[in-house]
Amino acid sequence: MAEAGARPWARSDEKHRAIVRAAREVFLSKGYLGTNMDLIASRSGVSKQTVYTHFGNKETLFVEIVGSMTGHAGDRVHHERPELGDDSELEAYLRAFAERQLRIVTEPELLQLRRLVIGEVGRFPELAKVLYERGPQRAIGELTAMFEVLHERGLLTGDPAAAAEWFNWLVMAAPLNRAMMLGDAAVPDDHELRRHVAEAVRIFLTAFGP
Repeated sequence: MAEAGARPWARSDEKHRAIVRAAREVFLSKGYLGTNMDLIASRSGVSKQTVYTHFGNKETLFVEIVGSMTGHAGDRVHHERPELGDDSELEAYLRAFAERQLRIVTEPELLQLRRLVIGEVGRFPELAKVLYERGPQRAIGELTAMFEVLHERGLLTGDPAAAAEWFNWLVMAAPLNRAMMLGDAAVPDDHELRRHVAEAVRIFLTAFGP
């Protein structure tokens, strides 16, 4: 009986996921103005009414896409990082963390999303807030917590919150800005990425190292 009773919920969850997948594809390829609920319904294989039942309107669905994509990217950056072992491994540890962060943030879909949100800031200012809170603000908060531990171990000096902000933007600012304005072709390749991260970590440790 329990299994039979669970099936409607399972079907509802499956439809929800299908709508989100379809909406992500449509919003990223056609932009906000070029997207309509009929197209999302068709792509997701559900009725238009089902889309409205789950999300209410296009704006709500757009906010869901922005939040879910940004949140998932943040999870991959921060929840999958290893713990630092030996103190002497600090530089290599920071490089590995920064390389993973930069690779994820400059993935084509996330760059498309960021461009799309920036283009809609005037219409939906709350979207930029969602992107900022689940992106840079979360990253700096997670880094602050990590750097507080390193500070207690005597591996970093200065204010952990200030160190977190400097580390984040030393790593992210130049390559992300180039990719945002010049297109995906400006995303650094592996060699460029490692070289940039190595220099960013060197500068960071010069300022905040023991």
